[in-house]
Amino acid sequence: MKKKGILVAVFFGTILLTSTVAISLPNLMGPIDTENTTTGTPADNFPDVQRAQFCGSGEAKSTTYVREFTIPTVCTNPLAIVTDFEGNVWFAQTNTGNLAKFDPITESFTEYENPSWPPNGRSMMWGMDDAPDGSIWYTDETFDSIWRFTPQDEKYQRLTYPSQGDALPQKLKVAGSQVIVNDFTGNKITFLDPTLAEQKDFNYLSIPSPVDDSVTGDFAIDAENNLWYTNWLFQQGGVLVKFDQDGYRSSVANSGEELLPLFDHIDVLPLPETMQTPNGATATEDGKIWLVDTSSSYFFSFDPESEEFTQYVTSDPPLVTYGNSSGIIKTPISRPYWVETNDLGQIVFNEQTANRLAVMDPKSESLVEYFVPSMNPNWGDCGEMENCGLAQIFDFTVDGDKIWFTEWVENNIGVVDTSIGLPLDIELDSKLISLKAGQSREITFVVSPQTSQDLFNVSLILSDTHEFLDVATDSNIPQTFQLDFDAPRPITATISASDDALPGTYKALLGAQTDEISVSKFITIVIES
Repeated sequence: MKKKGILVAVFFGTILLTSTVAISLPNLMGPIDTENTTTGTPADNFPDVQRAQFCGSGEAKSTTYVREFTIPTVCTNPLAIVTDFEGNVWFAQTNTGNLAKFDPITESFTEYENPSWPPNGRSMMWGMDDAPDGSIWYTDETFDSIWRFTPQDEKYQRLTYPSQGDALPQKLKVAGSQVIVNDFTGNKITFLDPTLAEQKDFNYLSIPSPVDDSVTGDFAIDAENNLWYTNWLFQQGGVLVKFDQDGYRSSVANSGEELLPLFDHIDVLPLPETMQTPNGATATEDGKIWLVDTSSSYFFSFDPESEEFTQYVTSDPPLVTYGNSSGIIKTPISRPYWVETNDLGQIVFNEQTANRLAVMDPKSESLVEYFVPSMNPNWGDCGEMENCGLAQIFDFTVDGDKIWFTEWVENNIGVVDTSIGLPLDIELDSKLISLKAGQSREITFVVSPQTSQDLFNVSLILSDTHEFLDVATDSNIPQTFQLDFDAPRPITATISASDDALPGTYKALLGAQTDEISVSKFITIVIES
């Protein structure tokens, strides 16, 4: 446990905190020696000086697109979240060990006490899914466990996660007759048979990592039932792994053996050098694999046919998320964390240090980012700035046109309603331009209002993916402006490639944003040799 505690502390200290500000993170899972004011609530797990940081800093808020709900029990630290077949929202509580259910119709919470949970126990519960029989499965990293909760009898069942040495069961998916878990520090993917879960010893299959001393990230299942996942070393690169699970099981069945060499059914592809911390993974119907990079503002698609990666970028985090009171933050990043797909074939991901949920449409190459209004100032370089900080949106789940999410340090859950019309649209005069190294080219895009009211405090989005690219507008354009409801605004931008630009195909993001939402589109840039 000691090794895992050290690794998790390093991981949190370098990945989860905002940008480059040096904020000390307490040992989340270990004892705290500071005296507490006893309240008889989960807040007692933190000393008084840390309660605002971990238990919440304000009331639930709402915007045009986002609505938040405060959890009745204080300081639960909600994390993993999923919706069931009836539309109920389930989430795990880091600071209590309990599951909770939210009914969107009655807008009421039900919290289920876990009698097996140790007093003052805390655990990061990253993964959760619902099974066809109505049970809820989730991971527990502190006690190296997989839990099953059956709502019918309100019964918890703890299953010891199969491990040898260090383990950290993280994301979880119920897929047919198996439960799949990535072991972050144990460096493997594990397949469990839930039908035998009542037995003390139940069947499982683990795929070891092809990269020594690495970690194993999130996984995705494509339309052909191949399993894709990442192995990586923090900020040192890694690989994308494809496991042909049907082919493997067919070979086992035909051989009459219980197990065969796994690597005969595994393909390994190197990740791009610009991908440092690929946590989230998902697959779209067109066969592409999507990965998000928590060390940057980047996300990537991978085409298995061409074996090529395409790099995309989010808009910059709003100043209110990091504050920069000290002036130390030179390059704020959004840190995309997990990624899923929705019913429309779009990808959905959280931007942890931008306090946003994002929806990207691969067909139109458009990006919409929804800002979450609750912000905890103890997680930013806020100084005297009001309305500043992060809610620490670590997990979300997609249910039709709704995106449900948890706020780990604000004790809220929330929902994004993507069916609500957008306030503006972006029209590009060209979706592709060609340049040579050292060249520049002007393009025009139009910001068109989609409402019957003027929009205030509108600002532009101009983002690129590589240092040798630059996107800029005329310096006469104000930092923020008013967009009249009957007056689309054309914007002229200059895209430049430096003398050392490498030949290839790249993306830039052009758009506009209000205080509540960002709307933008990608343009393709071809650097000719």
